Amino acid sequence: MSILQFAVCYIFCGDYMYKNIRDLREDNDITQAQMAQLLNCSQQVYSNYELGQRDIPTSILIKLAEIHNVSVDYILGLTTKKERNN
Repeated sequence: MSILQFAVCYIFCGDYMYKNIRDLREDNDITQAQMAQLLNCSQQVYSNYELGQRDIPTSILIKLAEIHNVSVDYILGLTTKKERNN
């Protein structure tokens, strides 16, 4: 995927990313406060991630993928496959 293709996908897939992290959290019966604690941030910061009001740092994306045992690509909305390639 070229940088341009990725940029276009990021713009259009961005909403999926925020929905995906909320859905993953809710599917695992984790509160925003609990997730924030796992990520070592405040509940407000985590809430802003879910609402798309704050960019999610790469390190947080990786941690979210590890917590939920999914790929970063799934979180970003680049694939519908949840499985991680090890």
